[in-house]
Amino acid sequence: MMHLGRNTIGEGARLLHPVTLGFPSREYLGTADFPGVTIGRNATLRPGTVIYCEVEIGDDFQTGHNVLVREQTRIGDRVAIGTNAICEGRSVIGSDVSIQSMAFIPTNTVIGDRVFLGPHVVLTNDRYPPTGIGGLAGPVIEDGAAIGANATVLPGVRIGAGAMVAAGAIVTRDVPPGTLAIGAPARIRDKPEARA
Repeated sequence: MMHLGRNTIGEGARLLHPVTLGFPSREYLGTADFPGVTIGRNATLRPGTVIYCEVEIGDDFQTGHNVLVREQTRIGDRVAIGTNAICEGRSVIGSDVSIQSMAFIPTNTVIGDRVFLGPHVVLTNDRYPPTGIGGLAGPVIEDGAAIGANATVLPGVRIGAGAMVAAGAIVTRDVPPGTLAIGAPARIRDKPEARA
């Protein structure tokens, strides 16, 4: 395991070699003393996990293999990030969140509590790459939303509380709370009723 910077790890953590904690962002490259990562109790970090500096993570966090979490990200309690998923940093992830394998979360994304991101979900933050026109604005995924496998959400889009995004959808505009977005480009529909 590689520790860089000043890291704090809670009781009961299982760090399975090789894991890198506190990897320096650009401003800390070449320095020895900088704020590392803070992780709560009972974490399980699987081989290949790399967590950059200035990341704060709550209790009961777990990663699959080869997970990357970039600098200045805040993560709540009971969050699972699947194998080969990437969180590009300066983002906020709530509690009780499940991020499946190979999902991509760009800089400046906000994810609420009890959110599900299916495998290969791609969130984006640059409307006109690589021009930089309009800056970087990640999506906002509100509490209880679920996004199906292979869906793409465009920059600055808000997925409302309890909304669902169907697998393979391309979401180009906000999804109201409690609705379903389906298709490419996504159309808004009523969410199906739960079966008893």
